[in-house]
Amino acid sequence: MLIKLSTRSRDQNAGRSHSIKTDNNTFERVEAFKYLGKILTNQNSIQEEIKSGLKSWNACYHQVQNLFSSSLLSKNLKIKIHRTKILPLVLYGYETWSLTLREERRLRLFENRVLRRIFRPKKVKVTREWRNIYNEELNDLYTSPSTLRMIKVRRMRLSDM
Repeated sequence: MLIKLSTRSRDQNAGRSHSIKTDNNTFERVEAFKYLGKILTNQNSIQEEIKSGLKSWNACYHQVQNLFSSSLLSKNLKIKIHRTKILPLVLYGYETWSLTLREERRLRLFENRVLRRIFRPKKVKVTREWRNIYNEELNDLYTSPSTLRMIKVRRMRLSDM
């Protein structure tokens, strides 16, 4: 039986690959591994978790981006798809995140990309040209709280328990 083990240590040799053997079990020391859908590292870093999350969020987004571009679906239905398909995936495991400004920015960029696809570019009446929607306009159009806001509010609820 081979079991992976990640340890945190102040020892500089901690990054080297070692194995620990007991009776019939072998424990291999690794830098990081995936457990219950989460990436655990010996440095206890959330950056790898966010990177992994962004990959899965992008995969989910690409599965439904044609629906978001469709003119046959209403914006309300597109928002419901976003809330039921993408948002739960983004929020999975948020309780353990200690987000830095860099990770917050990455989450905001991802969410704005999805919302821009839902709300589509605007046509300027005077010049009759298409332009992208500004972030402030997205915030006005999407009345629900942002993903970052939801994470922070839910964390506050957890800390009150």
